[in-house]
Amino acid sequence: MYTPENIDPSRFAEQSRALLKALPAEGLFAEKSWRISPLPFPLKAQEVAEIERMGKLLHTFQRVSDEIYRSSKQGRIAPWVSEILDRGKPSSLTDLSTLGDQTPLLPQVIRPDLMLTENGFSLTELDSVPGGIGLTGWLAQHYSALHDGEQNIIGGDRGMIDSFASLFPKSNGVDVLISDEAADYRPEMEWLTGILNDNGGDFRTEAAEAYVPSDRSVYRFFELFDLPNIEGIESTLSQAREGAIHLTSPLKPWLEEKAWAALLWSPALRPVWEKRLRGSALRDLLNLIPQSWIADPIELPHQGVFPDLGVQRLDHVETFTKAERQLVLKLSGFNEKAWGSRSVTIGHDCSSQEWSDAVTTALDSFDDSPYILQRFHGGKVVRHPFWDPDTEMIEWMDARARLCPYYFIPAGGKEAKLGGILATLCPADKKIIHGMSDAILVPCSRMSF
Repeated sequence: MYTPENIDPSRFAEQSRALLKALPAEGLFAEKSWRISPLPFPLKAQEVAEIERMGKLLHTFQRVSDEIYRSSKQGRIAPWVSEILDRGKPSSLTDLSTLGDQTPLLPQVIRPDLMLTENGFSLTELDSVPGGIGLTGWLAQHYSALHDGEQNIIGGDRGMIDSFASLFPKSNGVDVLISDEAADYRPEMEWLTGILNDNGGDFRTEAAEAYVPSDRSVYRFFELFDLPNIEGIESTLSQAREGAIHLTSPLKPWLEEKAWAALLWSPALRPVWEKRLRGSALRDLLNLIPQSWIADPIELPHQGVFPDLGVQRLDHVETFTKAERQLVLKLSGFNEKAWGSRSVTIGHDCSSQEWSDAVTTALDSFDDSPYILQRFHGGKVVRHPFWDPDTEMIEWMDARARLCPYYFIPAGGKEAKLGGILATLCPADKKIIHGMSDAILVPCSRMSF
């Protein structure tokens, strides 16, 4: 890692000023900022190799999850799986007979949230409609130029840009549909489409609420829970169902649920996963994804307990001591509070009353908006420098790192390719790691020292 001894202060200051000056006038996130560091976050060779392999593993996980859901929906296995995943969703999004030609499709962008821990990586979320594509592309491009290639930025200066372009057939243009709910991300996507158009592309960013469909491909930059707020979108979705246009991500809300972490760990589904996952894939997924449970208010028979929690009913976890509450509660999906950190409660980081209230809310929400309960894996502390523009000094942050690799499956392709990695470094005293204003956001590089 970096130390004061291996940093040139004058070069650090010059590069920091250059980055601040290069930021688009309209920003990359609406009305949001972060701490600037001209130095990327370095990863060891074995860490990079593991992340590169992870794309295939997570693509396989999504494929098998889709197969399990559809088999459950058709009554061939465990009907309770689709019943849980369908809760709170309209039948137009869960009735397989209405999904048309998009039924076999999978998301073409995969972004896991990886906590860097003392024992490796811990996956806290898997997003198939992720923000940050344009931001990570901008960072990779500018850090590559800033260091003249010497920092080995993962994906290089064009990895994110070219990978995004590869998602779509070459025969027509692409419209990126952004809803009002996702408007914070409009600036980064406008930057991305602008860069692509400068290189001969035909990309547009469009307001989803006012979109008039054509034969152009569509990139869906809104969550499916937002559909009732997007008037006129049904004709676009109908074209996608019929296979008349290329739309990604497909209309599969069940694949956008955090509940899959709990279903992966379900003893009742273990034979299903073992049958469908080959080689070491199941073991690797269990090592990567923390143990999780569906927050189901059911009371088990007198001889039954929730695995490794030792309780017959989940409301009993309300009485856990702070030491026992190394747990996280969060909405599974299909809810305006399910993205970011808006529904997250960390057990050992709140009072007993706050934890009790969170558990009650989660269990009461089961019928319409299920939650999951998950083991908390804390990130290891790293040190990274940043530039304070007010004092014009180098400062050092003790931080915890969330890494977001972006994998892209090209149109007509089958392999998930790594386009780049965004590192979010938050102050070490923060338990929830996200893009707050006092975080450092940088691209990742292969360690060269």
